[in-house]
Amino acid sequence: MEEKSDNGRLILVGAPLGNPGDASARLREILAAADVIAAEDTRRLARLARDLDVTITARVVSYFEGNEERRTPELVDAILGGAVVALVTDGGMPSVSDPGYRLVRATIDAGASITAAPGPSAVTTALALSGLPCDRFCFEGFLPRSGGARRSRLRQLATEERTLVLFESPHRVVGALADLAATFGADRPAALCRELTKTYEEVLRRPLGELAAWAAAGDPRGEITLVVGGAPAVAAVRPGDDELRAEVAEREAAGTSRRDAIAAVAGEYGLRRREVYEVVHAEPR
Repeated sequence: MEEKSDNGRLILVGAPLGNPGDASARLREILAAADVIAAEDTRRLARLARDLDVTITARVVSYFEGNEERRTPELVDAILGGAVVALVTDGGMPSVSDPGYRLVRATIDAGASITAAPGPSAVTTALALSGLPCDRFCFEGFLPRSGGARRSRLRQLATEERTLVLFESPHRVVGALADLAATFGADRPAALCRELTKTYEEVLRRPLGELAAWAAAGDPRGEITLVVGGAPAVAAVRPGDDELRAEVAEREAAGTSRRDAIAAVAGEYGLRRREVYEVVHAEPR
């Protein structure tokens, strides 16, 4: 059992992504023994406790994106006063694209003890299920909400050679996939992982163009994690100007904007966007 200490501490608790059967024995012990539980959604915490047959005696407080700044000093004071505070999000590890980073930083700055009870992670679960290379990857969390900012960020990522993992909300995934296909190329391999570990779990392993068409034709719901293959290795030989112009034109004919087509071609060959731009706008010899 987790023992209470005169020296308070913060425990980051990895919660199941959806299937209560993934909960560890240590998670059960912490929920039963903590003095304070800070939960992203107190109703979900109550449901999880029922599913695990755990009786919670701790003081339960909400801790989500909207009240982190206000709630953090209260929780740090409790830790400094000797309380064991457990931080639980709706699923996965706190502070990984979820509430918690602010509290972790404040606890460290206060010189208090902090530890973790690791649990399931949507990042590594989706990565493993994707069938894409897992030896080197990068996690980008959620893309910017607005289309312009999202496309700008994707242009920066177009030449990333590591497998890319993203979170996306159901109501933004159509636009995100369309921008990914336009910027990275419709043929870039990817996987859309939906409702991981839950009853309606679904993993679609298709090129970005096909995933974008699938999302646009339907109504994707649930928690979504996207895994995208890394950019191809830089070509050993730079294509000729005519070939570069032809590749940009081909993408434009498929509906991609010239700006995004130039970014995609530059990323594919490891060239500066400005170089491809000047070739496209120069008069052919």
